Amino acid sequence: MKFIEMTGKTLSTILSTDELRPHDLESVGVFDDTIVRVNEHGDIEVRRTDRWDVIGGLLGNYEVRIKERTGMEWA
Repeated sequence: MKFIEMTGKTLSTILSTDELRPHDLESVGVFDDTIVRVNEHGDIEVRRTDRWDVIGGLLGNYEVRIKERTGMEWA
């Protein structure tokens, strides 16, 4: 599966009002410098020391939002 990786800080600028909120991110251990990734289905995963954990998902138009904000393509 392909992903786009980013920091928690970047992710927080991509989220819309009907998705995770900043306090939701912090409660699952996502902070400004945390590495996260989003797959092509909009699933958000956070990097732990030994695995990736799914913490939620993005809704509608997320591909455009991610690509515009990060400047990256799916890899």
